[in-house]
Order: sequence, then structure tokens, then C-alpha cells
Amino acid sequence: MNTFLSWLGFDAQKHSVKVEMMAGLTTFLTMSYILAVNPIILSETGMDKGAVFSATVIAAMVATLVMAFYAKMPFALASGMGLNAFFAYTLVLVMGFSWQEALAAVFIEGIFFILLTIFKVREAIVSSIPMNLRYSISVGIGLFIAFIGLKNGGIIVVNESTATGLGPWTTNSILAACGILLGAILLVMKVRGALFYTILIMTVIGIPFGITKIPENFSILSLPASLGPVAFKMDFSRFLSLDIDYYIVIVTLLFMDLFDTIGTLIGTSTAAGMVDKKTGKVQNLSKSLMADAVGTTVGAICGTSIVTTYLESTTGIAAGGRTGLTAFTVAVLFFLSLFFSPIFLMIPSAATTSALFLVGVMMLRQIIYIDFIDFSESMPCFATILMIPFTASISEGIILGMLSYVIVKMCTGRHRELTAMMYILATFFILKYIAPLF
Repeated sequence: MNTFLSWLGFDAQKHSVKVEMMAGLTTFLTMSYILAVNPIILSETGMDKGAVFSATVIAAMVATLVMAFYAKMPFALASGMGLNAFFAYTLVLVMGFSWQEALAAVFIEGIFFILLTIFKVREAIVSSIPMNLRYSISVGIGLFIAFIGLKNGGIIVVNESTATGLGPWTTNSILAACGILLGAILLVMKVRGALFYTILIMTVIGIPFGITKIPENFSILSLPASLGPVAFKMDFSRFLSLDIDYYIVIVTLLFMDLFDTIGTLIGTSTAAGMVDKKTGKVQNLSKSLMADAVGTTVGAICGTSIVTTYLESTTGIAAGGRTGLTAFTVAVLFFLSLFFSPIFLMIPSAATTSALFLVGVMMLRQIIYIDFIDFSESMPCFATILMIPFTASISEGIILGMLSYVIVKMCTGRHRELTAMMYILATFFILKYIAPLF
């Protein structure tokens, strides 16, 4: 048993099996919505919904196991929200690619990611991000996931003018608000597993109000759907025919996945204190990035969109998860979900609002480390913090923050504070924004 735990980076002197497993359960519960959402989104392209469910589970399980045993970190991975919408609504429904061609683009992007990770290009990019910006990424992500939680719980709504406002007080939003208060009280009382217990309690309370829906002919067990309709269905014809538009799609996917993953790893690791205080390096960064790259490649083979490190991993880290045992627990729960999907899919979004909101509060702590006296540091950091939730994109927030950082430093004679990698990245960022103009 001790040998097995050591493979996961677990040290009995420092860690607790109960805490790590509870952290894994908390992470899984807060991200399990992807099991319901991803099949719905990808089925819009004509993909078989049941097969996509199985593909989503298997890809998440494999990627998270790589994270557990290879990187030995507490992060969980699955098909990314936003990335799956880009796959379905932009690539297929708007640009006209078949879902088979879109899967091929995801697979190729995953291979590129593996190569970039092997040659430590991704690690070099992370190392080039100044510490103040890293703290701001963590704060921005905290605001973003709190926003997601409030929106999912119906506490805030997006109006027709795209502005946000306070939503109507319904049983759903009241349950979500009560969950936030209960979770806060349990955290103040230092109850271990506070986030998990809050999710569980809110799920049960939601039953008599019809928020937690128990379907007719409810069965605890269900047999997993076959992968046959979507697995190994990649179509590489566009890539082989040197289609420029297709290549642009691959590069776009590369950028989106790259900075979503980097932002999540930096934000969650910084918030959890899993960085070297002297160098600012994230623990086992290269191996964590490899788990992400392998997940994307395996996901395309199985028949699902880009697999990425999940923001909801912060809930498990907040619950005390620090080793691969947390990730391993998530992977096991993903496997069980193949057979117990009716139970996991019962958890309403209102029940997970508390976990997302309260983790956002925890991640806000990093703001005290940002240098707000030096305006050349504070302005780009503020831009990053705001643009992550306002654009609903971690990658856009990082790009705009880093670009403003480089421009301000260059225009004020402080170019020596910039690394060569930052100049290279700034050039790519500018090309990204001006390319659509031509």
C-alpha cells in the first residue's frame, strides 16, 4: 500500500489519505457537470451523444491518471468548457468543417503540444511570466470561477444587452445562496470536507423543491455506451491537402489550449502554495503539461474535444489535496461514472455554486502579493484580473495582460526587465489580433 501511495507522491508524514480522497471527491463533484454538458454540446455537430459521454469519461480518466502517476499533482482533467463550444459551434456549425475534421485538428494540436512539452517550450513560456502577473492570473481565475458559480446558480444573469445583473430570487438561486453561506460557515468552523458536505446537503435539500431531479424509471446502474460511433473517426484530408484555413484552426486551438492550461496551472499552484518561493517555478510543471497534452491526444482518438486541466481542481486543493492521490481519486470516480452516471448527473448546478464561489474567495488572497505601487506592474496585473472574467477566457486575460506589460515596459524605458521569450510572445499576440483584419 505504501509503495502504491509513493507512486502518487504521497508521504504519510505530510499527507492524509482521508483528506486526499475527500479532496478528489470534492473536485469530481464540482466538475462532474461536464459529463452532462459535453455530450449535449458535441451532439449538436451530429456526434452520437451516448458515445460522446463514454469518450468524455475515458479521456478524462486517462489524462487524470497520467497527472496522478506521472506528475503526482492533485489536478483533474476533462474536456474543456469553452473549448468544446469552439469545437462545435465555431469549427463545425459556423466554419463548416465536419466533426471528423475537427477531431483531426484536435489530435494534431495534441501532438504539437506533446512536442512543445518535450522540448520544454511550454515550460519556458511559463517561466517568462513575471511573478506579479502570475499572482494576477490566480486572482482573475478566482473571480472567473466565482462568476461561473453565481451564473450557474441563477444568482446573477446575463441580460439581452450582454450586461450582468442580479437574477430573480427563485428556489434555485435561493438554494445556491444558502449553499454559499453554509459553506462559508463550515469553512470558518474548519470542518474538513466543508465544500463536499455543502454540495451533498444542497443536493439533498433540492429534491423536494424539484431542483435535484430524479428521473422516472431511475436506476442506479447503467451500462456504458459504445465508443464505436466516434472513436478513431478523425479525417485528416484537409490537413494533407494543405488547407490554409485548416492550419489556422490548428494554431488557434494551440493558443487557446496553451494559455488556458498555463493559466490554470499557475493560478491553482500559486493559490495552493505549490511553487518554489525563490524561483517561482510550479512544482512538476513539465509533467503536468505532458498530462494535459496526452489527454488532448487521447481525447481526439476516443472522440471528444480538447482535454485540459480543470479550474474546478481548485476546490479539491482548497479541501487539502496536494498529491496525485487526489487526482487518482477523481480518475476512479470518472470510471465509476460510466456505470453510475444517473447518480452523478443528478447533482444540480445550484449545489456546486458554493464550492466555486468560496474557492474564488480563497484565490483572491494572492492579490496582497501584487505590487500596486509600481504602475508598470499594477496596470497589466489589473488588466489581467479584469479581462479573465470579462472575456470569459483565461487565455485572453493572460494575453492582454502580458501584451500590456510588454508595451508599458518598452515605452517607459524599462525594456531590460523583459525576457526574450516575452518579446516573442508579444509578437505572436499582436499577430493574433491583427491577422483577422487582412
